Amino acid sequence: MNEILEGLNKQQKEAVETLEGPVLILAGAGSGKTKTLTHRIANLISHGVKPAHILAVTFTNKAAKEMRARLWKLLQVESGFSGEPPRSFMPYMGTFHGIAVKILRSEAEALGIDRNFVIYDTDDQVSLIRRIMKELKMSDNKQLKPKSAQAIISAEKNQGNGPEDYEARALYPNQKQIAKIFYKYEEEKRKAGALDFDDLLLYELELFKKYPEIRKKWQNKFEHILIDEYQDTNLVQYSIVRLLVNEKRNICVVGDDWQSIYSWRGADFTNILHFEKDFPGAKVIKLEQNYRSTGHILEASQKIINENKTRTEKTLFTEAGEGEPVDVESLQDENGEANFVALSVLNMQKDYPDFSDFAVLYRTNAQSYAFEKAFMNMHIPYKIVGGVRFYDRKEVKDVLAILKVIMNQRDKVSLSRIVSNVLSGIGEASLVKVFSAMDSLSDEKPLFNEDLPEVLKAGKARNGLLRLINFLKKCNSGDNPGELVKRAIEYFDFKTLTDDGTPSAEDRMGNLEVLMTTASEYSTLDEFLADASLMSSADEAVVKNSVTLMTLHAAKGLEFPVVFIVGLEEGLFPSGRCTNEEAEMEEERRLMYVGMTRAMQRLFLTYATSRYSYGSRNYNMPSRFLTELGYNPYGSAGYHDENGDGFTDFTDDDFGESDFDPFPDDVPVFE
Repeated sequence: MNEILEGLNKQQKEAVETLEGPVLILAGAGSGKTKTLTHRIANLISHGVKPAHILAVTFTNKAAKEMRARLWKLLQVESGFSGEPPRSFMPYMGTFHGIAVKILRSEAEALGIDRNFVIYDTDDQVSLIRRIMKELKMSDNKQLKPKSAQAIISAEKNQGNGPEDYEARALYPNQKQIAKIFYKYEEEKRKAGALDFDDLLLYELELFKKYPEIRKKWQNKFEHILIDEYQDTNLVQYSIVRLLVNEKRNICVVGDDWQSIYSWRGADFTNILHFEKDFPGAKVIKLEQNYRSTGHILEASQKIINENKTRTEKTLFTEAGEGEPVDVESLQDENGEANFVALSVLNMQKDYPDFSDFAVLYRTNAQSYAFEKAFMNMHIPYKIVGGVRFYDRKEVKDVLAILKVIMNQRDKVSLSRIVSNVLSGIGEASLVKVFSAMDSLSDEKPLFNEDLPEVLKAGKARNGLLRLINFLKKCNSGDNPGELVKRAIEYFDFKTLTDDGTPSAEDRMGNLEVLMTTASEYSTLDEFLADASLMSSADEAVVKNSVTLMTLHAAKGLEFPVVFIVGLEEGLFPSGRCTNEEAEMEEERRLMYVGMTRAMQRLFLTYATSRYSYGSRNYNMPSRFLTELGYNPYGSAGYHDENGDGFTDFTDDDFGESDFDPFPDDVPVFE
């Protein structure tokens, strides 16, 4: 028992030793929640609870695997176990979906499903929907894409809705078409003996609602229930948990409503706020000691989250000291911002010699390009987590393919990409005929002329090729590259092409805006395409010692000694998608809090006074989050530039002043 309680603070011990009744553990950022949860399970086992009678739900398989390994190691010390954990150890530790699979295979007969049911992943779902749309003759509807339909169907199912529920609310033509797809989709899955990810939870919920005796059996089996990241549960998951709790009410949930950032996935952070109402008499334990960040960083983070009205009350503290002040830097534009970050990384190499100590966090993936370029120019290794390199993004490669054909009409590789991703109606057989006709033309004759479509019969393929030819007639390789990108985006309607009904659609258009901005800086098309090819073909060997670039959403659960949160401007962060509705703005603020609490020792917040967007330079207001920190870009008597270094400085005395020099004399200059 001594080993189980060793190294725990007072609140963690209380959480580990409280083994009966409902328990809510409000775990602040960096407060050791995983350690607390692991030690609590170990304590249950040491008190005679069999591992097979404990339901422990995590939100990722990786988290479950790590927790299982840590738990086994802890029990080895406590009870003398040895070796690796057997596969049978903690059989009901895993994700909601993983546990649902085990329960459904065990109870398949009651639901009338095959216990060997197939599970369709997202790609399988999209493929099935694509086939259904073809059968229903919806393939020509460019406003409705298979991935968009899949996302909508999934969102409906996450709220417990079926096709009949969606059909009842369908008002617009696309919605009515999706309702038809929804019905057919469910029918085809039944015929194939398949379930998708959402079905796993819906069938489990149906099982417990429809068959009280089965529910009672599983209630008795799970003597103790532990749920991690409870603030991220959706309606279906929440309902399943409520149905599984038995009369002893031995449920322990761990989470932090301050870090709930996934409402767009269906997560409802009010589940954690309502826990005490759902389970009267629940014991609430707050883990407020932070083991990650310094005092200045925690104080700034607390200021941000305190602006939210709907939240629990906590005050994080640390024994790690005040540390360095939080730095706020104003830069002229996106390139200046990226160069500042890159030079800062080089400047801090004496204190932080590993590039992996640094992370750059941004609101959208489209922001990564400027940093990729700056890091490459200064020979700083970097990696993008949760995304792909800018020039490897599909929509960017599609537009580049169009530019390459403008440059060289005999580029069959680029033409094939255009046919596959941009044009419609041209199949493989038609493409072979087009290539054959291209090969027969002399070098002097323009490749795309009125004669070329004659190799195809009248119909979609011919019309698609004529559409490309008409575009190429309007373009010249001597035109400004930025203008050519703009024409391609508008002519081929990339706004529709990139819209799949998910939140990522706006990011894709943002990537194309960045591409247009970047192309505008070049005088010739061949120069731009050459640089784009060099950046996309850069050495992609995995470098462990590299700066991490990622979105704020992807950063949740991670930590870095030095963090840069960039693009802190109104319309960017908080997002321009965000209306002034209080709930949406509070989620953006929680996202800011998550980003700030990733920092262990140094935190930099940057914004650009202007950004080039969709053909024009926009002048932006600093993010309201900076104002909430007490930052004033103009100081009490105008522009505040105390150090004379061209950057605004944090003016709030709570954060102090920094002697950080972004442009030291000894930093090498790279061409």
